[in-house]
Amino acid sequence: MILAFDTSSAACTAALFDGRHCIARADEAIGRGHAERLVPMIGELLAGRTADQIIVGVGPGSFTGIRVAIAAAHGLAIGWGAELRGMSSLALLAASAGGAAVAVAVLGGHGELFVQEFEHGEPIAPLRNLAPDEAAAATKASLVVGSGASALVAARGWGEAREGWPSAADALLLPEDLRSLPPRPLYARAPDARPPDSKTKAAA
Repeated sequence: MILAFDTSSAACTAALFDGRHCIARADEAIGRGHAERLVPMIGELLAGRTADQIIVGVGPGSFTGIRVAIAAAHGLAIGWGAELRGMSSLALLAASAGGAAVAVAVLGGHGELFVQEFEHGEPIAPLRNLAPDEAAAATKASLVVGSGASALVAARGWGEAREGWPSAADALLLPEDLRSLPPRPLYARAPDARPPDSKTKAAA
């Protein structure tokens, strides 16, 4: 059994696989409250079963949501003795396009977007964190998916925007390397909080 889940967005999503086939799934747009909803959702999905492998979304996306999922994944992996892997949350969104050329745009902090382009499920551009106008100049795919799709298409003035969230049911559609990542948060920019430099310490 393989359990996959992701809470990097406004959605809480989980799926259970028997080999290559999804045998149970749950997708809920909840906005906030991932910490309260994720574990009960997984319990409902498993219905007393356990998994041999866990694949958890590692972002980029919501800082809090990503950490909630990863913490839950580590706890379950320890309890079950299961193999633990990470998966790209942006690649999970791209999988919804069925292999078509697609730009994934996810709302980030400070009005910026996490963006990356994919074709046939494979990344064809690096993951970046950009202002909408910069993302407009850096992306070429007409189809844009994700929570930042409308913002990117508006900045470009062309293209098709599909607002949406990742679905864990698409986890096994990802290329092997994008669902075998280290199970730790994937950030596209440095954290806002930084340790004080030596001058600041001296002044304090």
